[in-house]
Amino acid sequence: MSVFHSDLFRQQALIAGSWRDAADGTTLAVSNPSTGATLGQIPNMGRAEAQQAVDAAAAALPGWRAFTAAQRAALLKNWHRLILENKTALAQIMTAEQGKPLAEAEGEIAYAASFIE
Repeated sequence: MSVFHSDLFRQQALIAGSWRDAADGTTLAVSNPSTGATLGQIPNMGRAEAQQAVDAAAAALPGWRAFTAAQRAALLKNWHRLILENKTALAQIMTAEQGKPLAEAEGEIAYAASFIE
């Protein structure tokens, strides 16, 4: 099963709306536990990147506070919809990364999405 063709399989971290590598360029391998095959590399983020993420979240908070309850609900409903629309692809990624059965991964995705609904 290949997860590499999925737009959902990113090998970077999202900070302040942009996809980034680690500042020092280091990565960690993500391997399939059942085969040992390397699926990809993720950035090995450090203290500086963590601080950037915290700063970005703090900067975004005033904008989030300005949204009405209806606007927030609409965003969350859209996120929920996107998760369910991509349930199979997300489950394939989970299966490759964790070695769990596909049906179990799909159930876990649906369960997680239920908390957003």
